[in-house]
Amino acid sequence: MMGSMLELNGENLMRLWRLATKVPGGRAAFSKLPARMAPYTATIGAVVEHVEPGFARLSMKDRPGVRNHLKSVHAIALANFVEETTGLAMMSALPPGMRGIVTHIEITYVKKGRGTLTGECHAPAIEGGVESECKVTGTIRNAAGELVAHGTATWLLRPAR
Repeated sequence: MMGSMLELNGENLMRLWRLATKVPGGRAAFSKLPARMAPYTATIGAVVEHVEPGFARLSMKDRPGVRNHLKSVHAIALANFVEETTGLAMMSALPPGMRGIVTHIEITYVKKGRGTLTGECHAPAIEGGVESECKVTGTIRNAAGELVAHGTATWLLRPAR
């Protein structure tokens, strides 16, 4: 619904974020936006904590639905979290008329993920109107601030058709 109503570039995304932060339940509603665009993203239940142009911070609760047999957050849930975090940071910097899709993702697992995790990413400035690749790195930390994983998503950026 949202994608068809509005081009989701950085300017529009930031406008939605500012509105969301001013109303009760707005952040929770905004957090569902990535899942509207890519439904599989909803499986990890990430919550958007903060967005500004080129930056995103999200949180994800450790719960049975994202756990592995070692009672820690599953590796693929962590990869999904990196993709969502890098995607939101990149989308918040996206110029009008551009879109992106992940073509490659690499992730390094440093420590078992347990408890509430925080993902952060800083995306570079993006040039509008030209096809390019953008490598965006995100980190995942536990509540103690320890690095759990870091990953780089390669986004193919191109003008929307």
